[in-house]
Amino acid sequence: MERVYIGLGSNLDEPQEQLRSAIDALRELPDTSLAAASAFYSSESLSPGQPRYTNAVAALDTRLAPLDLLDSLQAIEAAQGRERKERWGPRTLDLDILLYGDHLIDIPRLKVPHYHMQARPFVLYPLAELVPADFLLADQRSLAQLLADCPFVGLERL
Repeated sequence: MERVYIGLGSNLDEPQEQLRSAIDALRELPDTSLAAASAFYSSESLSPGQPRYTNAVAALDTRLAPLDLLDSLQAIEAAQGRERKERWGPRTLDLDILLYGDHLIDIPRLKVPHYHMQARPFVLYPLAELVPADFLLADQRSLAQLLADCPFVGLERL
């Protein structure tokens, strides 16, 4: 079993309900159990002119290989109406593998730890709810230092 952290985000079609449905779908993944989920947070979109996002992080224990997990997450997104029309466009649901155990993954379809997570408070602060204060990412960066470098700005805990 690997402990995996999944970032969840939505800014269309009742975002909080989208995240609740996604968490329910994560519970149903084969060879996987939901260990925990953070509170929901509201944040500004990274792209101008979009509605605010609702974000959270879920902790899973899984036997699924990284790409099998990615395929399963993309199937959940599709089932909830995700359309991939534009990069960083509005979406019903976005599910990202943030961390996959202590593995470093750098292949065309998947980068773990998730790229740019260090600059995204809507990822770091929900993640901090689910891990110990001295948590280290697989690349040995300290979550505490990432939090110190990425202030709680523009976030609202729901």
